[in-house]
Amino acid sequence: MAEWGQGYDRWHMGRGMMGDWGMGWFGEIFMIIFWILIIIGVIFLIRWLIHSTRRDSDFWHKGPSSAMDILKERYARGEIDKQEFEEKKKDLT
Repeated sequence: MAEWGQGYDRWHMGRGMMGDWGMGWFGEIFMIIFWILIIIGVIFLIRWLIHSTRRDSDFWHKGPSSAMDILKERYARGEIDKQEFEEKKKDLT
């Protein structure tokens, strides 16, 4: 039991668990970093959820297709034959 008259400092029962030392500015920095990481995590979670629920996920990965890419896709699908492909390729280049 604490002695009467000795004051708080002798028995470390004063203003903080660590006798006024506490975590100091380290605690403040770590708390700021903690909340920044939480906010960044929430942002990435929201972006991931939006991306995963989109029907057309290629929207995020590819820009608009070039004319040559469209021509190659049409040839690969068999919509045009080799002669037509070569003619259109020549026109584009």
